[in-house]
Amino acid sequence: MSNDNFFERVYCIAKQIPYGKVTSYGAIAKALGAARSARMVGWAMNAAHGKDDVPAHRVVNRKGLLTGKFHFEGTDLMQQLLESEGVEVVDNQIVDFEKHFWTPDVMEE
Repeated sequence: MSNDNFFERVYCIAKQIPYGKVTSYGAIAKALGAARSARMVGWAMNAAHGKDDVPAHRVVNRKGLLTGKFHFEGTDLMQQLLESEGVEVVDNQIVDFEKHFWTPDVMEE
């Protein structure tokens, strides 16, 4: 599978993340049947800039840390976007992570 195809599949899942919810790189990888590809999901999110329809700010690491924040314009844009959706962030970590976590459905090939 090419990276372009993988990235498009990642974006398809990211677009499904509900407003006010977050998911993890690993959860997206698992839904794609590529459980060991969380890092590639991160690369896809990093490459999503300029794609206004991909809510990359809703994808965090497995502990709820905003590890992708440095890929957003401005130092706190990722946090601001999440907080505008009612997701509290303290010290770059989502408060009540389990409450805000959304598990993607497994995608069929």
